[in-house]
Amino acid sequence: MEDYSKGQVLFWGGGFDCLSNFSAYKIKYKGDEWMTSEHAYQAAKFTNKEIIEKIKNAPSAMDAFLLGRKFMTEYKKDWFDIRVEVMEDIVRAKLSQHPYIQKKLLESGEREIIEASPEDAFWGWGPNKDGENQMGKIWMKLREELKSNGRI
Repeated sequence: MEDYSKGQVLFWGGGFDCLSNFSAYKIKYKGDEWMTSEHAYQAAKFTNKEIIEKIKNAPSAMDAFLLGRKFMTEYKKDWFDIRVEVMEDIVRAKLSQHPYIQKKLLESGEREIIEASPEDAFWGWGPNKDGENQMGKIWMKLREELKSNGRI
């Protein structure tokens, strides 16, 4: 059994994988059911219903991610202004719908949560481990809400 009581909480493999958007937890978001939170996030970038449907039906989170990249020129005009807020809404939905994820999040205690992506310096810590870690910040914010309110 891993000791989760010390150090940082890293998710990009390991005991806290459930925090990843690529983890296999279905979510309901804005009236639709999504295979993963990554599917919901990638679809949220678009208004084009055909693109949204392709992403919704992608067989994996990685396929949804790649489709999001493929149609980058079709992003909502304000996407980069709203993406953190959208991600927080999606992660909040995931957390509220899965008691196991709530349990794991509370197990992280007061430790810093880091998306240990070796590539993404916006959502994670990136190649130099000095990135913005926006995903980790979202999870820590929601952890505080969960601890304060007992629910999300």
